[in-house]
Amino acid sequence: MKKCSLILVFLLVAFASVSEAKSNASEGKKINIYLAGASNARIDFGAGKLSDMLRQNGFEVTMLPKKAKMPPTKKVKTIFIGLSTDGLMEMLMKDLPNSPAKSPGKEGFQILSTGNKLILAGSDASGVLYGCLELAERIKNEGKIPENLAVSDQPEMVLRGTCIGIQKPFYLPGRTVYEYPYTPENFPWFYDKALWIKYLDMLVENRMNSLYLWNGHPFASLVKLKEYLYAVEVDDETFRKNEEIFSFLTQEADKRGIWVIQMFYNIIVSKPFAEKHGIKTQDRKRPITPLIADYTKKSIAAFVEKYPNVGLLITLGEAMEGDESDVEWFTKTIIPGVKDGLAKLNNTVQPPIVLRGHDTNPQLVMKAALPLYKNLYTMNKYNGEALTTYQPRGPWAKMHKEMSELGSTHIDNVHILANLEPFRYGSADFIQKSVQAMHDVHGANGLHLYPEASYWDWPFSADNVTPRQLQMDRDWVWYKAWARYAWNCRRDRNEEIAFWTQQMGDDFGIGEHGKEVLEAYEQAGEIAPKLLRRFGITNGNRQTLTLGMTMSQLVNPKKYRVWPELYNSDGPEGETLTEYVGKESRGEKHVGETPVQIINEVSGHGKLAAAAIDKAAPHVTRNKEEFNRVQNDVYCNQELADFFAEKVKAAALVLKYQYSNDITDLETAVPHLEKSVAHFKRLADLTKNTYLYANSMQTAQRRVPVGGDDGKNKTWVELLPYYEKELANFKNNVNKLKAGNVDAAERLALKPAEVTLMNNGLKTFPLEKGQKVFTDEASTITELADVLKPFKAIRTDAAGQTAGQTIIKFKSDKPVKVMVGYFQDKSKTFMSAPNLETDASANDFGQAEVRLAGALKFSGLPDVNVHTYKFPAGENVLTLGHGKVLVLGFIDAVQDLKADDAANKGGKALDWLFE
Repeated sequence: MKKCSLILVFLLVAFASVSEAKSNASEGKKINIYLAGASNARIDFGAGKLSDMLRQNGFEVTMLPKKAKMPPTKKVKTIFIGLSTDGLMEMLMKDLPNSPAKSPGKEGFQILSTGNKLILAGSDASGVLYGCLELAERIKNEGKIPENLAVSDQPEMVLRGTCIGIQKPFYLPGRTVYEYPYTPENFPWFYDKALWIKYLDMLVENRMNSLYLWNGHPFASLVKLKEYLYAVEVDDETFRKNEEIFSFLTQEADKRGIWVIQMFYNIIVSKPFAEKHGIKTQDRKRPITPLIADYTKKSIAAFVEKYPNVGLLITLGEAMEGDESDVEWFTKTIIPGVKDGLAKLNNTVQPPIVLRGHDTNPQLVMKAALPLYKNLYTMNKYNGEALTTYQPRGPWAKMHKEMSELGSTHIDNVHILANLEPFRYGSADFIQKSVQAMHDVHGANGLHLYPEASYWDWPFSADNVTPRQLQMDRDWVWYKAWARYAWNCRRDRNEEIAFWTQQMGDDFGIGEHGKEVLEAYEQAGEIAPKLLRRFGITNGNRQTLTLGMTMSQLVNPKKYRVWPELYNSDGPEGETLTEYVGKESRGEKHVGETPVQIINEVSGHGKLAAAAIDKAAPHVTRNKEEFNRVQNDVYCNQELADFFAEKVKAAALVLKYQYSNDITDLETAVPHLEKSVAHFKRLADLTKNTYLYANSMQTAQRRVPVGGDDGKNKTWVELLPYYEKELANFKNNVNKLKAGNVDAAERLALKPAEVTLMNNGLKTFPLEKGQKVFTDEASTITELADVLKPFKAIRTDAAGQTAGQTIIKFKSDKPVKVMVGYFQDKSKTFMSAPNLETDASANDFGQAEVRLAGALKFSGLPDVNVHTYKFPAGENVLTLGHGKVLVLGFIDAVQDLKADDAANKGGKALDWLFE
């Protein structure tokens, strides 16, 4: 009996011990969250995210309402959340042994813990939000609440944001560039609330605090003005939908600490407004008028009143001309419009206004604007519309630095990425160094990030998959890397390798083999930047690098109007291919980065990238289809590198022929060009079933390697015949040279078209040596291309051209091209040639390319390049801007001019070899 009693006592003690252990364990999984201070949408959102993560990890969470009695913390761990300035939070932090002496700055937070007490304090509501996300991330990684926390953090960059283009790859019928009303037909995704939530969640997870929406003239889709009811571009039902979705978007963004910033161009008006008043929707040469200024000012005021949590991004250039006009428009229309909207709200909190440096004089504008409005920011493109270097220098870097010193925060805009798309880009090392350069070289403290590819086709990527792949899913590395370094760009490189190894390893289920994916991304990530900065025509989106370049563009780049900033700002000091070959022929010393160095390097990067991705491939256990797409992109980059390497070798030999006159140089170039075409054919094979297009801008603005007119020439399969024909022409012309069958004096015969000039008093003169071109200046023609000799030009007065616009009215029975001569001088005395880098309308008449280079020379004037403007039959008006310019005559629209027609085919011009 005694023995049974002892056993019973033992069992009771054991049961009590187990019960106490279960009770203690249960208490350990209980968490109180106490919100201090007044209610705030951002704090509530952050606390909700933290609570969700705790529950996912098995915790029982009790959210205590604000003003609730403070809970005991001896048994149940309590997380106190609030602003660091709140009285309760200050008291709690004082009692902690590890409490720091100084609180972090804007958007900063502290997470401090001891025992069962955890304090999460933010310097502002966004700081609290980010602190909640940080703690949630640590719980996710460890599966528990970390002990003895003493975390203090804040972002380096003030504004960190992405952009979405509410635009299309093509023009809408009856409209031109940037004109896209907000409608379900144009943008069905715009009304998808679930998609917006997904995107906004991606932004806040990456600690982004701004979202830019790009559109030419959004106001006519979002506000109604009683004075201009006719200006609205959408029907009543669509307008109601727009109001609802825009309000939803701005409210959801605000609770995540994100400013929505609406971008627009100047001066653009709505199509109904333009039709009502008999004007164009946009006209770069149009002066500011009281009507347009009043309409725009009231549109902005109504927008600010209706959507108070929205900022504005202004592009003063593109559709407006002249520094004085920019200042007037910004200070007398835009800023007063914002102020009027705030006054109606009785609100003194100024929304951010961001001024782009694009096509304007930001120093002049900001000097006039800062006394009127304080919450101003400046913005400029990082490497133009591409990604080329983390060593920016030259005039472009100087402009950034000057903008950063104007008295406001300066933002670097990673824009378009015309040299990267459509292939995935994930070089964390390149991105980190780029953000460091933004701080150290440009003086910037903000990031504006474009999608890595397919900007004009948002929200989809160019990948040929069903259903269409979302950009935000495909390019998660792109967004995470830029956001990570915008928060802190000084992270240790070895720690970053470990971080990204884990990220890639988790994504594909390959553990430590994630390092090989990172290696592939970083090797491939050097290829496009190096190629463009050493061989490109432009850092703008008129060139799509991944579609290659023609031999003509490599051996005679000036013909295609090389953008100087690409070579003097967007990479290390170095030599172009023409400079390199010239120095080689003269035995001169080379300086900086050379073409030979670059083609060797990119071929090496391609091989290393392919080897790394192949090494990782056997270990993939997750997201295999996406891994295959990443692997294919690596192969595409390798073929692109080898295509350029062989083509540059061929081009260098052709350029050498200029100096040697040895036909052997041309013969030696042939096998290199053959290999280049073979690499491009493999690139076409790799992409024909995997990509819908290379570039998402599918309009006539794209010119290199060939025009993108009517949405054509956007795939590698379409480009391959151009390169095959180029090779065949080259072989044929080399054979002609060997046989002595080339007529060095061969010229294109052009005939003047019949037109009737409708301006009163216009006078013409024959294009020949000794002729004066202006009525009020003595300069005469000293040389001209033979092809121009049959024509009569229009003689104008130089003073009148400098003071006002040149307007020529004419009529013809057939379509014609007007030959316009631009003086090669950048001073304001002369009219600037069409420039797609800064003017999106610069090819509306097919005028972007130089047709005759150096066609006329003068006594006392710069040389002239000839462009052509195409017009239909009937009555037309050619309107040119301020400054000296020549109207040289008219040709039938079916006739074509080529730059080498003005030069001497038997001499230094080499383009004919490929035609």
